[in-house]
Amino acid sequence: MGRRHSHHASGAPGGGGSAAPPGNTALPQPAPIQSPTRDISPSAPALADRDVLVRIRGLRFSHGTRVIFDGVDLDVRRGAVTAVMGPSGTGKTTLLRLISGQLHPDAGSIEVDGEPVQALKRSDLFRLRRRMGMLFQSGALLTDLSVFDNVAYPLREHTGLSESMVRKLVLLKLEAVGLRGARDMMPSALSGGMARRVALARAIALDPMMILYDEPFTGQDPISMGVLVTLIRQLNDASRLTSILVSHDVRETASIADEIYVISNGRVVARGTPEEIAAERSEWVRQFMDGLPDGPVRFHHPAPPLAEDLLTKGSG
Repeated sequence: MGRRHSHHASGAPGGGGSAAPPGNTALPQPAPIQSPTRDISPSAPALADRDVLVRIRGLRFSHGTRVIFDGVDLDVRRGAVTAVMGPSGTGKTTLLRLISGQLHPDAGSIEVDGEPVQALKRSDLFRLRRRMGMLFQSGALLTDLSVFDNVAYPLREHTGLSESMVRKLVLLKLEAVGLRGARDMMPSALSGGMARRVALARAIALDPMMILYDEPFTGQDPISMGVLVTLIRQLNDASRLTSILVSHDVRETASIADEIYVISNGRVVARGTPEEIAAERSEWVRQFMDGLPDGPVRFHHPAPPLAEDLLTKGSG
């Protein structure tokens, strides 16, 4: 088991844009929220190319008129657990989709193992994706297949291995997540924690170089969450993987991460080890890490003064 760190409990409200006023009622315009402008680069020397598995530079991406990323730089070190954290709606899952080539950036570059993801041909992108495992937030098990067949699916789809070899590999992967004895169960009979562990066994079926975790702790009871935390760290170290974990569960994520990026308002607002993030005094970081209800991410959605709103006739 890797290092464990003591951190504050999680929880942070989501942000949002301005609401349209009824009729010609003028809304008070709040001062724009500015991301910190200080240099957030770590004091350590820049990582050598051979030490970086994923390198992102100047990433810009928008959904329509909404800016998701506005000049993000990010390095994922080989063999490390790198966490990307931030309030809901900051694009954490979108980042995973950009890294895996499911989405294309508006500007900037994304390199995985030295390959420019957005410039790859379709066949080369599929080849690269086979070297990535993905643990979806929902688990995404195939409901009509047994636990065994769910884990066997990528092996049967992407390799020419004999059924005898597939069986051995599936049993080894299920043993790694403690569910070899559940191989004949159907997904509908699994608890939420068991389903997430089966999905993890499937994610490592092809022995990937990297696993992308999309909110792995969401909806888990404390015991299941503790099991997943331990598994992620142990699998990363024992299998010499690289892990990218996006989450808003502060304590659990900080306990296994080697490095944390905190993203808010389209930018990286902090980067460092869990200890460095715990000592960070930025209002953006402290609001998220300490679960404060108000701060740079406002508790109140922009609105007219309450007295004015109460006196205004309308359907809302």
